[in-house]
Amino acid sequence: MSENNELPIDLEQIDRDLRGRAIDKQKAALDRLAKVPADIAVPLLADILTSSDFMQRRIAVMGLGNHQVEESFQLLANVITNDLDPNVMGEAANAIADFGDRAIPLLVTLFQNTDSWLVRQSIIPILMDTNCHAELLTISEIAIADETQSVKEVGILALGHLLTSPVGDRALSFLLELCKDPNWRNRWRAAIALQSLQNPATKAAIAQLQQDENFRVVAAALEVANHWASQ
Repeated sequence: MSENNELPIDLEQIDRDLRGRAIDKQKAALDRLAKVPADIAVPLLADILTSSDFMQRRIAVMGLGNHQVEESFQLLANVITNDLDPNVMGEAANAIADFGDRAIPLLVTLFQNTDSWLVRQSIIPILMDTNCHAELLTISEIAIADETQSVKEVGILALGHLLTSPVGDRALSFLLELCKDPNWRNRWRAAIALQSLQNPATKAAIAQLQQDENFRVVAAALEVANHWASQ
């Protein structure tokens, strides 16, 4: 027994649990491994990362996020660059984001190179939590052209997030065009996104959307107008 009265950590058992299929045991093993020094834990995770089983690689990626050392960063960067499974890549994007701004170029490149809706929807919220406005604008422009509607809608909301940023003018130009989009869902999302900026252009757009043929778009536009009126 160790001096702090905790039982010694059984690395072999942790390894077995991480490679198993029992989710509760995997989670418990990740929690235990998070307390192990990185120089011991990271090599164990690196070995699991070589598995042909995408679920095991995904678990390894989650574990690497608990050990923010250079070796973890490089392993995660390699996953982002070379792994082909969207579940693993999406998890790696979330894990490497904890390393800060140095991860942003990798995430932008991943977004540009993948056609996976899962990966793209994982990356947009990550960049929305940063001050990397130009990079968020770059991926938002790609997102609104995505064929997957859910990706497109997250991209529209990201543009709304940028309206008060240094790239706000460009974001606004995209949103004003989306207010005229043939797809009502895009007009609806654009109306919601405009709420964060009240100026003559956005007021005119919201006034026009209050006359939209789709009642959901009208409701969203009215809600934005009422929000502005209450300020």
